[in-house]
Amino acid sequence: MKVLKFGGTSVGSAERIRNVAELISDEQPKIVVLSAMSGTTNTLVEISDCLYQNKKQEALNIIQDLEVNYYITVTELFRTEAYIHKGKEFIQTIFTYLRSFINKDFYPLQEKAVLAQGEIMSTTLMHYYLEECGIDNTLISALEYMRIDKDCEPDYFYIRQNLERELTKTGTSNLIITQGFICRNAYGEIDNLKRGGSDYSAALVGAAIHAEEIQIWTDIDGFHNNDPRFVENTKAIRHLSFEEAAELAYFGAKILHPSSIQPAKKENIPVRLKNTLCPQDEGTLITEDSPAKNIKAVAAKSGITAIKIKSSNMLLAYGFLRKVFEVFEAWKTPIDMIATSEVAVSLTIDNTDNLDNILRDLEKYGIIEVDRDMAIVCIVGDFAAGKAGLDAGHSLWSGYRLKTLFRCRKIRHIRCCRVRRLRHRRRPPYKVRG
Repeated sequence: MKVLKFGGTSVGSAERIRNVAELISDEQPKIVVLSAMSGTTNTLVEISDCLYQNKKQEALNIIQDLEVNYYITVTELFRTEAYIHKGKEFIQTIFTYLRSFINKDFYPLQEKAVLAQGEIMSTTLMHYYLEECGIDNTLISALEYMRIDKDCEPDYFYIRQNLERELTKTGTSNLIITQGFICRNAYGEIDNLKRGGSDYSAALVGAAIHAEEIQIWTDIDGFHNNDPRFVENTKAIRHLSFEEAAELAYFGAKILHPSSIQPAKKENIPVRLKNTLCPQDEGTLITEDSPAKNIKAVAAKSGITAIKIKSSNMLLAYGFLRKVFEVFEAWKTPIDMIATSEVAVSLTIDNTDNLDNILRDLEKYGIIEVDRDMAIVCIVGDFAAGKAGLDAGHSLWSGYRLKTLFRCRKIRHIRCCRVRRLRHRRRPPYKVRG
């Protein structure tokens, strides 16, 4: 069985829902994971923000506009009056539920329930459309099997056990529709896997059932060797290793959620990135090993904060780094990069929600310097060990990747340049404050 995930743009209109239905309606057994229709989650976030600020009328207006858009989609999607009525009745139920929050106190857990409605609508509309077309399919709710633990990490045992139970209820159906992104937390409340989490959902489902392949369908034909939003004439990469794909996903490539690589790698399940608008394209295949041994791509990640801790206590001491890392662990903030010397440690983060608390806790270990508005440029590939320099785009030097830290407010001006030039410019983080 394969797991196919379709993003918001892939199901962003009635026409695209029909296209996806055509892609998945063969006889091969599969689980289809769907995101919310494009723009829906952002609108639900706007509604939640208005409810937090007690802007009731503004929230009502946004809800009404979104409801009208869905009624239009239902009218365009279905061909028979019976299913148009069925679709509108379902949409009315969802938006009645959203309006129920208007006269209540609004809390973060209620926001999670609001955000979940996007995926619930997209999967139900797909389920109804396939039914109307006479295609046998079963809709199962991700809230019945997808769960995170108290540390917001996937509960793998729970997911596997409960997904298997739900699949046994589907009988002989070869086509299963389910939601991405949404889940329940350790207390049984509606939660989610954060933005971009539908990729993660597909990977977790694929790992749980030991899928033959996990396919991520978007509006681009796989990973490119640079960001096509900013760089012209980029090319699709046909084959990557799990490590290379994880690097590109984490350091700027938006096509794949960074967390989605780990479950597939753990179970050694191939991941294929495909283009919904050009399904015949082979896309990018991600496996344990990659045949090409050279530089694959350049990725850039902006909004980086660099922190430097200088302390003479580091000299000939042990346990210093452990104390530093415990600060970031306490505030649940991952570290991107780290470099050390005899008397200093420099590291970077992209999540600054708890930056003030982190800096306060670090001050007892030394002098702190902070550089904001930085960018990481990451060159990814499989470089032959023992070689240095660059020869016609081949090996760089011993190691797996080169990452360079720049102060760059206009990251769009970075181009996929020769690595020699990049290496020559490399230097420690600036001390100028952002």
